Amino acid sequence: MPINRQEVQQFSHLELLARQVVEGFITGLHKSPFHGFSVEFAEYRSYNPGESTRYIDWRLYGKTDKLYIKRFEEETNLRCQVVIDRSSSMYFPVDAASQGKENKLSFSVKAAAALVNMLNRQRDATGISVFAEDLEVHTPARSSGVHMAMLYNELERLLDTPWDKKQRKTKTAEVLHTIAEAVHKRSLVMIFSDMFDESSNDEHLFSALQHLKHNKHEVVIFHVTDHSRELEFDFENRPYRFIDLESGEEIRLQPQEVKNRYLEQITEMYHELKIKCAQYHIDFVEADINLPYDQVLLPYLMKRAKMRI
Repeated sequence: MPINRQEVQQFSHLELLARQVVEGFITGLHKSPFHGFSVEFAEYRSYNPGESTRYIDWRLYGKTDKLYIKRFEEETNLRCQVVIDRSSSMYFPVDAASQGKENKLSFSVKAAAALVNMLNRQRDATGISVFAEDLEVHTPARSSGVHMAMLYNELERLLDTPWDKKQRKTKTAEVLHTIAEAVHKRSLVMIFSDMFDESSNDEHLFSALQHLKHNKHEVVIFHVTDHSRELEFDFENRPYRFIDLESGEEIRLQPQEVKNRYLEQITEMYHELKIKCAQYHIDFVEADINLPYDQVLLPYLMKRAKMRI
């Protein structure tokens, strides 16, 4: 099929990538045990013989050999706030781009763009919040075409911002308290973060999560990590220089000298976070930057399904 250059030029690079990710994901759902999700949540329903062919998605037909009608809903079903942590630790690994890979921030931005695309297909209202030490960007949830274009531009700007070696610490708890009050009640709040917080008092973070739930928000935390390095500490047994991206502190050591102790502490830390999330009925989703974006899109669909029951 020839490329429609005019159609491609309508979209930014990031928006085009998001469309491709979502369309591939939807097509995959049609062939999976989660078929029902694609019909209910991708703004499609099966075509019934005798109906007008005006709203048939012919591109989807070309991929699946099945006829689906695009659904259009007059009113917003859902308000969603996508929250992205852009503190210095989210730029790990800092050499990812040179190797053609993702760091935690680029993965989060592209996954968020795919979610925005999927939400827009549902005529849902979407807003974006970006934070490090403070809430740097906050857009209210809307569903207009102009607003969607603004969201993609904001995400693209964030994606194109290189790591500048500034030590941006994470004040997740303070920011989440602000978002809990700023976002319309009963919204879906989806947080992309590695959950490394400057505060040594975990109760501050748990209090902020509880604040979100108290204001009737549904919450999904996408715990963004480089799983092999950060959770498994999979490094060669040779000398390394480890640098804390948020404090600048450096240490030289061989990984095997500290691996067992590191794994013990990181496991304990995230175990406690998962327990608290379960207590507050918050979905905690592991998002490995080395895996496809389906690990983000499918939990979103499952959460949305629960919210409609």
